[in-house]
Amino acid sequence: MEIIHFSAECYPVAKVGGLGDVVGALPKYQNKLGHVAKVVMPAYNTKFLFENEFEVVYDGWVRLGYNNYPVRIFRERTNKLGFDLFLVHIAGLLDRDKVYGYDDDTERFIAFQIASLDWIAQWEHKPNVIHCHDHHTGLIPFMLSNCQDYRHLSYIPTVLTIHNAQYQGQFGWDKLHYLPVYDLRNSSKLDWNSSINPLASAIKCAWRVTTVSPSYLEEISYKAAGLESLLAQERGKCAGILNGIDNEVWTPQKDPMLSKAFNNRTVESGKKANKDALCNIFNLDSTKPLYTFIGRLVGEKGADLLPDIFWNALQQSDGEINILVLGSGDPHVEDRLNEITQHYAGKYNAYIGYNEALSHQIYAGADFLLMPSRVEPCGLNQMYALRYGTIPIVRRIGGLKDTVTDIGDGGFGICHDQTTVWDVGDAIGRAYNLYQDQKRVKEIRKFIMNLDHSWDRAAQQYVDLYQM
Repeated sequence: MEIIHFSAECYPVAKVGGLGDVVGALPKYQNKLGHVAKVVMPAYNTKFLFENEFEVVYDGWVRLGYNNYPVRIFRERTNKLGFDLFLVHIAGLLDRDKVYGYDDDTERFIAFQIASLDWIAQWEHKPNVIHCHDHHTGLIPFMLSNCQDYRHLSYIPTVLTIHNAQYQGQFGWDKLHYLPVYDLRNSSKLDWNSSINPLASAIKCAWRVTTVSPSYLEEISYKAAGLESLLAQERGKCAGILNGIDNEVWTPQKDPMLSKAFNNRTVESGKKANKDALCNIFNLDSTKPLYTFIGRLVGEKGADLLPDIFWNALQQSDGEINILVLGSGDPHVEDRLNEITQHYAGKYNAYIGYNEALSHQIYAGADFLLMPSRVEPCGLNQMYALRYGTIPIVRRIGGLKDTVTDIGDGGFGICHDQTTVWDVGDAIGRAYNLYQDQKRVKEIRKFIMNLDHSWDRAAQQYVDLYQM
């Protein structure tokens, strides 16, 4: 099969969160299964665009309402990502430094989708499957099945993967003229709560809908930011497929970003070397347990509670633990996290920002990873932590519930039920008690490094879904 993935993100081209990691890995593993998977995404002004070789495969224009924009589509020449990568350049819209966060994001991603379909409409052959990721590409299933310009493509099966149902991309009907011509009697396929809602439209129009974990599919039946009834109505075509991780990128045996590579036989010396390096950089005590948080500092991740959680943990432990934070997001949370450094220097530190290499080093050197999420459709950080012998402390929700079992239930992680200061603090205390039993910690580390969360199984599940 030829499978075309449409996405706003793809690692290492442009990544904001887990969406980028998924789209950067799934196509590669589908190709290993003997299929031809490709990725189409916007051409942002990122280092990847300027540091690699591209060839032009399409020149044209895209009409967006009353305006026309020049379009050029580039193909990466060397197949260095393990799949064909196509970047859609639209001057004045997509050529920005950031992926999201602009006032005209609605216009940017509508234009991206229209330009991409205009290009595919000219192909002599047609792909077997079009796979859309999140609301940024959510209008594609509607346009394929309803717009006059793409009527000859309407037989191509479409799949939507919901990475996070909280973000739906809705906009007002005053922008309807952005879309290509269609029969206005089909406008109900765009509508949800009196707005044009790309995610809702994709749920209605895609042939199949997936979530990034089985538990998340269950959760959004009662908590989906207003889409609960629609998902219940369309449940028959929905499936939950747990994300994997790219074992070629996330492998402590060969990771060039680590101070010292290691495997499950050398995990103790390897983690010690990486922990020592981290503690040296961030002025921490490597003889004490090292707790970490890596991720966006937003409410979904429970990040607004982190300052209070850390204040309490440091006070109650009487300085017998280390805490290291890597992330960015809410400026107020950033300020509060930085403030702790002034009071607990030598026991706590924070790196505000994004640093891919540092994240690898932290996964390798930390003892525990905190994920007190309010919403976690799948979660990849806990899988990275397991791969590097770091014990996850997670809330029982979404993909965290599907991938981490509590040590009290014969498992290998620390789990809690609520995103509260008390619940997370109690979990930190349980982890501290576990750390005192180093024999058990060593056993857990060896066990979790052998868990298989690679993309092999998930890639096959998607292929099976396409063929249903």
